[in-house]
Amino acid sequence: MPGPATDAGKIPFCDAKEEIRAGLESSEGGGGPERPGARGQRQNIVWRNVVLMSLLHLGAVYSLVLIPKAKPLTLLWAYFCFLLAALGVTAGAHRLWSHRSYKAKLPLRIFLAVANSMAFQNDIFEWSRDHRAHHKYSETDADPHNARRGFFFSHIGWLFVRKHPDVIEKGRKLDVTDLLADPVVRIQRKYYKISVVLMCFAVPTLVPWYIWGESLWNSYFLASILRYTISLNVAWLVNSAAHMYGNRPYDKHISPRQNPLVALGAIGEGFHNYHHTFPFDYSASEFGLNLNPTTWFIDLMCWLGLATDRKRATKPMIEARKARTGDSSA
Repeated sequence: MPGPATDAGKIPFCDAKEEIRAGLESSEGGGGPERPGARGQRQNIVWRNVVLMSLLHLGAVYSLVLIPKAKPLTLLWAYFCFLLAALGVTAGAHRLWSHRSYKAKLPLRIFLAVANSMAFQNDIFEWSRDHRAHHKYSETDADPHNARRGFFFSHIGWLFVRKHPDVIEKGRKLDVTDLLADPVVRIQRKYYKISVVLMCFAVPTLVPWYIWGESLWNSYFLASILRYTISLNVAWLVNSAAHMYGNRPYDKHISPRQNPLVALGAIGEGFHNYHHTFPFDYSASEFGLNLNPTTWFIDLMCWLGLATDRKRATKPMIEARKARTGDSSA
């Protein structure tokens, strides 16, 4: 979950300002269909986020002009940073910390936490807590990016308004003791702001400038701004497009869909009907390594001895579920 956080619920590790703000941010957010009884309520827009995200996207558009002027190594470096940040979310915050679909030893957890800071989609604790709410209360008011409120809301609009009161209320009831017990999660949360400055902006900018003489201007806009903006929108497509476009071979009664294009961009996270049907599966897909670099990475970490206990849905389990609730598509 990217950018400046809109959550101010009273949760572990909140500072005093966050706890005070919790009582002020429980009004209905704007955008999309109204829930019963919500008609006439004022939209509580987070203007700071609107301005910052607008400036970020304007910067990304400008960055396109710089691509022909940049050194090829800078473009490769930007893509490498994209992949590294993506793994911090997909293999880290998502499959490891949110779903516990495999176990990771300390060196791997540290690496994933650092990569997660490069992604700048909120710290592991908050990302995982809200993602668990998304699964438990999918397509309801307690879902942080409820797709029933429309494509724009589920893609980026949910960051422009205060969280729905149900998101805060039910999010507090989730069991997050496993997250609190991990010192890597606690340390990353404590030093999150400085880690984001370093990993999302400073390191991507300084490496091309220092090592192969790229200009700081090109480095900043291409390896930081453009790369970050693209990574955010690719991640948001999992919340929006993968909940609206595609087939539902595993469960036709839920909104998430199979979207190979999203999977291609999000390094394996677009097989969403499967993932919501079998959220414990470390591969988040029936098809293993196919269009799934995150699964490649986790398998490699297991081969190196840094990861263990990969959970997987069995073939009979998958076929039985397809027959019972699938839409009969391939």
